[in-house]
Amino acid sequence: MTGADRDMRYPSHATQEATNQEATSGAGGSRRHGRHSLADARAQAQSHANSAFGGVTSDALVSEARKYIGTNPTGRGSLWCGAFMDFVLKRTGHPGGGNLAMGYSHYGTRISGPQVGAIAVMGRRGGGHVGVVSGIDANGNPIIISGNHNHTTAESVYPRSRIAAYVVPGG
Repeated sequence: MTGADRDMRYPSHATQEATNQEATSGAGGSRRHGRHSLADARAQAQSHANSAFGGVTSDALVSEARKYIGTNPTGRGSLWCGAFMDFVLKRTGHPGGGNLAMGYSHYGTRISGPQVGAIAVMGRRGGGHVGVVSGIDANGNPIIISGNHNHTTAESVYPRSRIAAYVVPGG
């Protein structure tokens, strides 16, 4: 499996094991015990993410943000994570939240933890960072799609300790 085919959030051996298991399990041959396929793990993580805080999610924000992975749709040269979040919100019919990342800590309704479709606001030296939660890893860390992640739009796991606030549009 090449790097382009591999999901970088998961170790290559896990992807290979999942492929091997799918190839040997046969049609409808799910195993009661043992390792689950990568698809099963992702489905379980998504199910957990959707149900952890009442089941209310906004897949529209995630879907819209994913369209721009590897690009910079804002046209800005620096400090554009907030502008990207504003862009995604407006494209999904929500009021924009402005260009400043830390301003999103006062946007919408604050929630107590990660939820798919929630906006995650992070502090950093000299400012902040903002993005949309697309999932939660096995350790409880949010997977976030954000602009200006290494000068592009990217999806990456962030330490949960780095999150200053989670908010959802509306309210």
